[in-house]
Amino acid sequence: MKKFKLIALLWLLGSGALLAQNKYEREYRIRKSQFPEKALHYISEKLEDAKRIRFYKETDSAKTSYEAKFKKDRLWYSVEFSEKGALEDIEILIKPVDIPNESFSRIETYLTRSFLKYRIRRLQQQYPITSEEPAETTVKNAFQNLMLPSINYELIVSGKKEKAFEQFEILFDADGNFIAIRKSLPPNYDHVLY
Repeated sequence: MKKFKLIALLWLLGSGALLAQNKYEREYRIRKSQFPEKALHYISEKLEDAKRIRFYKETDSAKTSYEAKFKKDRLWYSVEFSEKGALEDIEILIKPVDIPNESFSRIETYLTRSFLKYRIRRLQQQYPITSEEPAETTVKNAFQNLMLPSINYELIVSGKKEKAFEQFEILFDADGNFIAIRKSLPPNYDHVLY
């Protein structure tokens, strides 16, 4: 009887973990006035010489967050905040050549083993806010584009596992080691009229 309970428990936990890996995220552009004031105040000095500033509200199956996207010093930044305006992470859009060769080799090995075919749609260098480092230090490091052991690489990958291509968000650490994968929905095209 104990063996049956153990198997049932493992099955329930396993199926729950599989369901939790789906990311049903939608991003909507909003006005500056709809962006959390605390978050706007936090990055206002960084936006002074920024170009193409846009504000977004993201909703997914677990939470709501806000994102400011802009171009500064030839780099595309994305600064994400919680619903209450707390800084969560800073991401910089990069290309594969911006990743150290060993790290990118590990990432490619993981992708080759996980998919029959794949295509990297988007690659970002992520500076997460952690308890080990003050947020101000993380912000300073991100805007200096420093290569640190605490950064992550976030990839949006279109991959084929069996029959059809699906989109995934995959997270790797600075050394190219796999951290997490979530299936994601394709971009929202509600604005397109047919």
